[in-house]
Formats: sequence, C-alpha cells, structure tokens
Amino acid sequence: MTTASPTTLDDWVSRTADEVIAEAERRGTKVVCASGLSPSGPIHLGNLREVMTPHLIADEVKRRGIECEHIISWDDFDRFRRVPLGIPGVDESWTEHIGKPLTDVPAPPGSAHDSWAAHFRAQCEQGLADLGIIYRGISQTQQYTSGAYTGQILQAMGLRKQIDDVLDRYRTLEREAEAQQAATASAGSQGAEKKRGQKQQAAPTDDELAAAAAAAEGSGAAEEDDGATGAGYFPYKPYCTVCGTDFTTVTAYDDDTTELNYTCRCGHSETVLLKDFRRGKLVWKVDWPMRWAYEKVVFEPSGVDHQSPGSSFVVGLDLAPLFGWQRPIGPMYAFVGFGGMAKMSSSRGGVPTPSEALTLMEPQLLRWQYARRRLNQSFSISFDGELGRLYDEWDALTRRVEAGTAQPAETAAHSRAAATAEQVLPTTAHPVGFRTLASIVDITTGDDDQLLRIVAALDPQNPPPDVAQLRPRLEKVEHWVTTQMTAEERTLVRSVPDGELWSSLEEPQRAAVDLLLDGNGADLPPLADAWSLDGLTHQVYGVPKVLRGFSADQIIKGDKELGAAQREFFKLLYRLLVSSDTGPRLPTLLLAVGADQVRTLLGR
Repeated sequence: MTTASPTTLDDWVSRTADEVIAEAERRGTKVVCASGLSPSGPIHLGNLREVMTPHLIADEVKRRGIECEHIISWDDFDRFRRVPLGIPGVDESWTEHIGKPLTDVPAPPGSAHDSWAAHFRAQCEQGLADLGIIYRGISQTQQYTSGAYTGQILQAMGLRKQIDDVLDRYRTLEREAEAQQAATASAGSQGAEKKRGQKQQAAPTDDELAAAAAAAEGSGAAEEDDGATGAGYFPYKPYCTVCGTDFTTVTAYDDDTTELNYTCRCGHSETVLLKDFRRGKLVWKVDWPMRWAYEKVVFEPSGVDHQSPGSSFVVGLDLAPLFGWQRPIGPMYAFVGFGGMAKMSSSRGGVPTPSEALTLMEPQLLRWQYARRRLNQSFSISFDGELGRLYDEWDALTRRVEAGTAQPAETAAHSRAAATAEQVLPTTAHPVGFRTLASIVDITTGDDDQLLRIVAALDPQNPPPDVAQLRPRLEKVEHWVTTQMTAEERTLVRSVPDGELWSSLEEPQRAAVDLLLDGNGADLPPLADAWSLDGLTHQVYGVPKVLRGFSADQIIKGDKELGAAQREFFKLLYRLLVSSDTGPRLPTLLLAVGADQVRTLLGR
C-alpha cells in the first residue's frame, strides 16, 4: 500500500485518509469505512453527515488506487422506540408497535414497501444514489435472523462477566461525573444567591434547548439498556415470540447447553437454545464493537451522543478487544442544523431528507456543505433566501478553480463535491445565478421561450442554445419558486401603465425616467442599445449619477445623497413596473419585461 499520493490536496479529508491508510496497514487489513443508520423515520440532513464523512474518506482512498470499502449498516433490527411526528397517516395508534423490530413494523399508509424500515431505507437510498455515494448496505435484521452473528452472540454471553466489569467501571465514572456536576451546580446556585444585584442567568435559547434535548435523546441504539437485570448481567435481548416486542428480561443462561430463559411483559415465558434462536440481538454497547470486529472496520465517525463519558464509542475501546479487534479511528462530528435548529431529529418530523434537499440543491452543492467543513464544525442548511447566496458562493468558487486562483483546500473541497472516484456528477451546462434565474422563472411563469429570451440577453455573446442547457439547475429553481417563495415575494408585472401614478410624478422624477429611456447622448445610450444585463445595470445606476452632475461611469463612494437618490429612483421604477416598492433586481426585471413593454409602462 501507498500512504500518500503526489496529487493529494491539503484538506481534512486527505489528512484523515493518510491516518486511516496507515492504520489499515498497521492492522494488516484493507480499508473499511463504516456508517450506521437507523431507519426509524426520515433520514435527514443531520444523519447525512454519518454517511458523507466515511464516504469522503473512502473516496479519497479509492482515488489513490488503494482497496477500500464503504459499508452502511442499516440498524433495522433496532426496536421501534416511539411514534415519529409528521409522518402522513401515522398517529398514536402506532404505539402498539413500540418494542418491535423496525422490520416488523408496518410501513406508513400508502407505502410500496412491506415494513417501516424498508420504507425509510428506500427513501434514503435514492438520495444517496443521487449524491454519487457508493457503498455496501448491510441489513442487521438479515445478519441476526440468518445466524451470521450466532458465534459472536455466544461469545458475548460467555464473556458476560468481563463485559459487565468493563461497563461497571464506566457506570461508576458516570455516577461520579453526575455527582460532581450536581455539586458544582449547587455551589454555583448558592454563590449566586449571595450576590445581590447580580443579573439572573439568561434563560436558555430555543437552539440550546433543542441541542440539549437532542444530545439527551441520542440515537435509538444509544438509548438501549446495557444488559443489566435483577437476575444478573446478560448482553443479549430477545424479541418475544408471542407479542414480538423486546419488553423481555433474561432470567437465566446455561453456557454449556446455550439454554436461555426469558420472560416478557405480555406474560409469556420461554426457554430457547440460543445457538438456534434468531429473534434477538446484542445490546447496543456490545453490538457495535462486535460489528467492528466482524466487518474489520478501520474508520467510523459518530456524533457527540455516542462519545460522551460512558457512551457506546467510549466503552467500545475496552469491549472491541474481547472480539479480537481494536476500536476504529472514530472522530466525533458536530451536528448539522436546519433553519436555526442545533440538531435535527427525525423523530420530530418536518426536517429535510437528502432527496428533499436535492429538489432544491444540485448534488455538488449539497456535497460541498459536508466536504468543505472540518468535522468539529457545526453548520446549518437553509432553503430560504440564503440558498441563493450559497449558489453564488459555489459559482464563484467554480470560477476560481477554473482560473487556477482557488486555495488548495478550496480546490480539494470543490473536487470532492463535483466528482467521486467512480463518476463526475451531472452539471448544468449553462449555469445562471440562482437568484437571477429565480427572478426570471417567477416572472415568466413557465414560458420557456420567454425564459430563454431573457437568459440569452444576460450574456448576448454566449447565449444558451436551448432550455436543456439550463438544467438541472433550472429544475431546482422552479421547485424553489413554487415551494419556497411566498405570495408577497412573487412578481406581477403590470399589463397597462399606471396612469394615476404617472400623472402624480414631479418633474425631476419624469426627467429621470426620460434619461433612462433616451440616454444623454454621452455615457448613457438609449435603453434599447443597453439591452444586456451589464448594459442595463450600468443604465439604472447611471441615471442618478448623471442627474447629480457625475459621469455614469464614475465610481463614487460614501455619497449618502447619491445612495438615497438611487434608492428613490429604483423605488419609482418598481412602482411603475410592478406596483410595489421592491422586486427582483432591476436589470433582470427590465430584461424580463422586454424593451417595448418597459417603454409602455414607463409612459411612452
């Protein structure tokens, strides 16, 4: 193996890949990068970091010509913990399924799939495919029910005393940490009471409350008990063969015969041979390190809920060697938020999935959000007006990369967003700025001929030959205008002049309109001769300059009166054209309205 490539770009992905390759060499194994997803509900953009991080590392390893595999373990044998909010057709009656494996829970009404897990897994897989993510999916239901883990289960049961001793050390540490936190909080409270006149501590913000709740909630697997019972410690949890739930308690186990006794909340009691029994699983804190060993995982990141003291990743350091493996390299990643939320939880509903995001974002743009930030950086993805700014940043970066002026880390992030080791993601042949295109789509309302005419006028030297050259970005913009733009933001161009407004204009206002339409014979041409995006930009900004005695080309900074005059002029044009004080950028609006209609609406 080779641990570095002469073309490796300096970014966090490359540096992490160096570490992972070296670790695989040390262990004498190929590079295996792992993700784990629980299809307990919509798999959202926060969960996507669990997939994108190993994908980016695996992709870099593959680019270097080194054998590598990215696996995704679908935790579909996890219990159905609670009824998620916001799933159409699903209500509190679904509480009857709590405690069953996700693959035994019926799919939401109207689904084409045979289980809850299959429904949300398929939903996620389509988004991953559109993002160019290649992986081997592993159903944990299939693994457990096929007997693939039977040897590991029997091994864990035989080592239950050692496992319990490890967990007990962490239980003690957790209790000590909780006691210390309580003492610190108490002392701080008493000290505060003694200080008169001191401001009260600010109440936590909504984002802070969301973050705290999310951290406490963790993942479905992280909430499971660790196997301790009144009858002893057993790192295995059976699903009842009568009611199908895991409201069960192991009461006895015989190492020689593998006879296991359990009772269930439903009243059922049973003795099974564990070597043959297939309706149960290891508790999470044992299951995860067992799977590291089974798949020989070298790299698997996780969120803060898995890496707090006593959590699954932490205890896995001591438990993985019991299965003949070492804990993989596993950095902690920060949360991804949406619309100001500190962490998105799919059990709360209303958070975007990758497929939903891709109706508004080109795949490169979404990949870029994860590729360009270090793992310890949290970030939010928003679909409001910020999306246009994000597209502008991406377009500017693309131009810098093509010109060779981008920084190495920027170039690396762009490369990882635009392509993988297996493919180049589909691109828009003739990209138009998102906000500009949104304004045009808003005004043209589905008329492709008019849209193409306006886009051609943006760059007369390089017009697109057909609308297909504007896709797939055009499709994202059309969906954004339809679903995200409010009625107040929509633009309705007047069909006839506003005679009442025109008659009320004062002479300086009429002079400004005349100058816009006819020019001044010097540095402002007639409007029809300025009919391009750059020309119209020069025209609308130049009119107030000329009226104040400046040249239209003159660069003027800090003139507050000129700034106020420009704003008033723009407001006047908006009122004459769209009966509003604001609207799309004026040059784009003028192009969309057309030269003849502009002259009509402006009193000519």
